[in-house]
Amino acid sequence: MREFSEDYLSRTREGMWDDSRDALEPLDLDSRDRILDVGCGTGELSRVLAAESPGEVIGCDAAPELLAAAAEYVPVVAGDAYQLPFPDGAFDLVVCQALLINLPEPAAALAEFARVSRDLVAAVEPDNAAVEVHSSVDVEDALERRARRAYLDGVSTDVALGADASEAFAEAGLEVLATRRYDHVRTVEPPYSDAALRAARRKATGDGLADDRTTMLSGSLTEREYDDLRRAWREMGRNVIEQMQTREYRREESVPFHVTVGRIP
Repeated sequence: MREFSEDYLSRTREGMWDDSRDALEPLDLDSRDRILDVGCGTGELSRVLAAESPGEVIGCDAAPELLAAAAEYVPVVAGDAYQLPFPDGAFDLVVCQALLINLPEPAAALAEFARVSRDLVAAVEPDNAAVEVHSSVDVEDALERRARRAYLDGVSTDVALGADASEAFAEAGLEVLATRRYDHVRTVEPPYSDAALRAARRKATGDGLADDRTTMLSGSLTEREYDDLRRAWREMGRNVIEQMQTREYRREESVPFHVTVGRIP
């Protein structure tokens, strides 16, 4: 399973549910007694669940450093998604966000979720193949599409699972009750946040692509193609920084998330 830093999770999930929580309606949160958030990370979804439900919410993750952040919002327990440290039927809702896309056997994890749930299992998963980017730097969208295709080709898990999560639910023996799409839109505009400035610097140095080099080269991308892409990526990053200096830079990224809800048979 891929590992993520607290900074990465906070940056990519920041504000995800600030504008609309309609996509979570099928979870029937206001009637839940006990909810488990598996792979809770730094607790962004846990915080929303606790705010929307009168019941108890518990966060569970395999990374202690992430649990320390999530503990600010809810009680937390260390645990593996494939072997949860809870008895059968301990919760009436077990949910995860952006977890299944990072697991080699998502249906096996869902079956474990079903073991500890007495009613519903839900997953909020992105379709990373359908991400859209609009930028004031003309080449940014095209370069991100190239990098995304190379990454998707090389990654070992289904990071585009979101739209097809119902198949994994069916494989786990769950009855799919509802699916909803929620587009998480992240905007960069003046005044630029510290996170946006750090992201621009990482583009200009090529560090972001360097982190994913092994994955990209695991697919059909050649080393020469990777080097050409990283060179163009760094130039794009310098253009981003130049536009930031004149406060002209604008960027909008839309990530489609799909909320799939299943019931224990």
